[in-house]
Amino acid sequence: MSTAFIRNYQFNIIKKQAEFLLKTLRTVADRKVIETVRYRSAVNVIEAFPYLEGDQQQMLEQISALETAYDFQRYLETLEPYLDPFPPITVKQIEKLFPKNKKLKVPDLQSIDFRYVTYLSWVDIATNRLFIVYPFEGRFIGIEGRITPTNKKGYCLFCNRHQELAFFSVKTKPANASPDHYAAIGHYVCMDNHGCNQVITDTGSLEKFILSVRK
Repeated sequence: MSTAFIRNYQFNIIKKQAEFLLKTLRTVADRKVIETVRYRSAVNVIEAFPYLEGDQQQMLEQISALETAYDFQRYLETLEPYLDPFPPITVKQIEKLFPKNKKLKVPDLQSIDFRYVTYLSWVDIATNRLFIVYPFEGRFIGIEGRITPTNKKGYCLFCNRHQELAFFSVKTKPANASPDHYAAIGHYVCMDNHGCNQVITDTGSLEKFILSVRK
């Protein structure tokens, strides 16, 4: 079995299925309903992975046989050694992604548990700038833009949870535009980037946005 094969967003899918199955076991008496939920939980977990080795699939499918809260806790704990962390990155690598920002404030990378990171992000409060670093096809992409709190709740573009939002606006240069012509692309995202990483279950919207604004 490979040492690491579960990315953070996939682990979030597993946690979500585990929570739903445990809730079903606690609140539903109909055995047919419970068996259906057990089956669907395993299917939803397996479908989150484009490829699995046989023993990896067997490990993940154990979710369908769990009974108690302790069982679910142990199940998730046994998967943690197989988490595939955010690729190693240094401060210098991050600085190269934002060459125009000479006073870039990079977060303390040593304090971050990269097993639970799908995208690296931080806010420079002094300038109201949000920075995002994302690994894509073997390299890092960095984007930055203005972040404006909205003081209201809604659905985050990245994790699709109902949460307090901010408007993230990124300047981009349209194709074939004059050198001094810029456009802005913006979306509503979580104010709490750490919380966003804890629940994101799909990288599609995140990747689409990053690729649409990268220079």
